[in-house]
Amino acid sequence: MSRELSDGRTGGQQDDDGCAGGGRDGDCTLREALDRVGGKWAIGILLATSPGPVRFSELTRQVEGISRRMLTLTLRNLERDGLLHRRVHPTVPPRVEYRATPMALELYEPLLALTSWAQRHRTAISEARAAYDRGHGRA
Repeated sequence: MSRELSDGRTGGQQDDDGCAGGGRDGDCTLREALDRVGGKWAIGILLATSPGPVRFSELTRQVEGISRRMLTLTLRNLERDGLLHRRVHPTVPPRVEYRATPMALELYEPLLALTSWAQRHRTAISEARAAYDRGHGRA
């Protein structure tokens, strides 16, 4: 059952992501934005597009392990959120390039720092996981 909020909106109904109002009224914009830029593939795409325009085929090579379908979906979502600009050149066949928007370029240094941190500490994290698993009866 939903309840009426002081501003006239109906509260209590949630979408599949747990956002009140289906995320349409901005309740979850912050969490959704963080989920988007922190997603498994988004970081690699944003880092790859920050230096300048990148073609789809280049992104498939630069973002290790991503499928063409997942790349397409992630690019579409990043473009929808205003983090990427898609440019189609009128050639045969069409040439499509993606570049980071000014908003996404603000993320470049923090994302670079995050990936550098993960790279520096990957061995320690792996060792901590192994120790935890041994101590908790995991194989």
